[in-house]
Amino acid sequence: MSDKKPSLGYNLIKFALFLAVGLGLLYVVYQNQAAGFERECACKGGCAQPNLLAKIWADFSGANYFYLALVAAAFLLSVLSRALRWAILIEPLGYKVRPLNGFFAIMVGYLINLALPRAGEIAKPALLNQYEKVPVDKLIGTIVVDRIFDVIMLLLVLGVSFIVQFDAIMGFLSGETRPTGECVTPQTVEKSAFPWFWLLVGMGSVALLSLIIIAIKWKQIQQSAFYAKIKAMALNFWAGMLTVFKLKRPFMFFFHTFFIWLMYFVMTYVCFWAYGPTLHLSASAAFLAFVFGGFGVLIPSPGGMGTYQLAVTAALVVYGVNSGDAFAFANISFFTINIFCNLFFGLLAYIVLPIYNRNYQPQLPDNQPA
Repeated sequence: MSDKKPSLGYNLIKFALFLAVGLGLLYVVYQNQAAGFERECACKGGCAQPNLLAKIWADFSGANYFYLALVAAAFLLSVLSRALRWAILIEPLGYKVRPLNGFFAIMVGYLINLALPRAGEIAKPALLNQYEKVPVDKLIGTIVVDRIFDVIMLLLVLGVSFIVQFDAIMGFLSGETRPTGECVTPQTVEKSAFPWFWLLVGMGSVALLSLIIIAIKWKQIQQSAFYAKIKAMALNFWAGMLTVFKLKRPFMFFFHTFFIWLMYFVMTYVCFWAYGPTLHLSASAAFLAFVFGGFGVLIPSPGGMGTYQLAVTAALVVYGVNSGDAFAFANISFFTINIFCNLFFGLLAYIVLPIYNRNYQPQLPDNQPA
């Protein structure tokens, strides 16, 4: 196997591709929301801002920055808790890492993810190896376990959200929920309507048909290389789950897992308080926006650009928020976290990390050469 690293040109092309995907998605979402904003303004006989972009800028300028600062504080607490959880996963390997090194490595990883999605997952173990001397291959194993439990938590909160808020979601999918404050005429309803319910039915039908085909072709599928890869992934997934119960402090691992996701929810809910049109919304609405936004950032674009706005806008429309206001809120939340938190604190962590470790000598296991 070749150890040749990707060239600078390759990384630049990759960055440009991901950035183009993110900007393209954001542009499509913006154009759709801008058209709706223009229809609403025409229906009302005019708006305070000439276009949606001017509205977003005015809304961002008028946001309550005290609450946005609290959003940033909740974000930093989630990263610190993630660093402490990472240290717990590393403990059985015989290494005792400084939590702040984990914190700085995670922040730099988030910064790199803005340029190259998922590349931060490689940068984190490389940085921790540099300062704590933990082998990279062992660190990658801990990151796999870390991600496994993130996926489990995301699926869990999604399931809870759909169970608790089933009526609100179905009202949105069926078209019965109309945003508050929106000027509704037969023309605007016709132009704004989207068959979400039938789209869901169609997706469910495709999924059912796929399961039937898999059942019919099951013996052939079992002999394929694709099946072998999926089986290996499933076994690794299960093995990763079991390792957690062998930790020295399993309770603290689960505590930090819960706390991380609690802070994610708090970030969304507190951000509601920073923006007038979402100030009245309940914790249930924040929960749905947080879950939808979580799925939005899974798409490989810088920070989930475009898909995050689409997902959060849809979640707020479920609760009757005007689509233009919902899109403005999604951008306030997105840029607060990605520009102020990931960019600013990521750069700060990159600068502070070597200073913090200037005279540090990590403790190595007895069987590990210095």
